[in-house]
Amino acid sequence: MNEKDRIIEAILEIELPMFLTVNSRKTSCCQDYPEDFKLHRRAHFAPWSTQTLSSYLDDLKVAQVAGENLMRLKYARMQGLVESVGPNAIIDEIVRMSIDWQKEMFRKCPGIMGGARPITEEGDVAEMTSFETYTRGELETYSLRTLRLLRYDMILMKERGGNWSEVVYESLVKGSGYPSLAEAESRLDRSVHH
Repeated sequence: MNEKDRIIEAILEIELPMFLTVNSRKTSCCQDYPEDFKLHRRAHFAPWSTQTLSSYLDDLKVAQVAGENLMRLKYARMQGLVESVGPNAIIDEIVRMSIDWQKEMFRKCPGIMGGARPITEEGDVAEMTSFETYTRGELETYSLRTLRLLRYDMILMKERGGNWSEVVYESLVKGSGYPSLAEAESRLDRSVHH
C-alpha cells in the first residue's frame, strides 16, 4: 500500500462511522452496505494528490476533536436542512470544472452514466440530489486549505487535458471488477441494447 492509499484508508476510517450515523430524511443504500460506501469514496479520492488528501484528513481530525460530523453536515446541506455557506469563488470554480468533466463523461460513457445523478441543481428531485448540489454540499465541509489544494489539483488535470470524472469512474469500475472503463461501458451498453 502506497502513501496515497494509506491516507485514503485513514480518511475512510473516520468518514465511515460519521456516515453511518447520518440521519437524513432517507437512509442511503450505502449505509446498509459499508463496503459500497468505501468503494465509492476510494473512487472519489482517486484523482486527488497526496497533499490534498492529507489536508482533508486533517479537516476530519479537527472535526472529530470538535465533535462535528462532516458527513451529517454534507447531507444536511444537500437537503436544505442547513444553510449553505453562501457565495465562494473557489467552490464555484471547482463546481464549474466538475460539471464540465461530468458532462463529458455522460457523452463518452452513456451506459455507465445511465444511473448517475442528474448533473445540475435544476435536476434535483426528492429521490436523487443532483451532482451539482451533492458536490457543493461536500465542498462546503472542506477547509479553505483543502479547497485551495483541490482546485490546484483540478487545474493541473485540466491543463494536462485529463478528465477528473473519468479518473473517478475508472477507479469505480475497476473496484467493481471490470478491467477498464471502456470494457465496463461496452458491457453496460450491450446489456441496455439487448
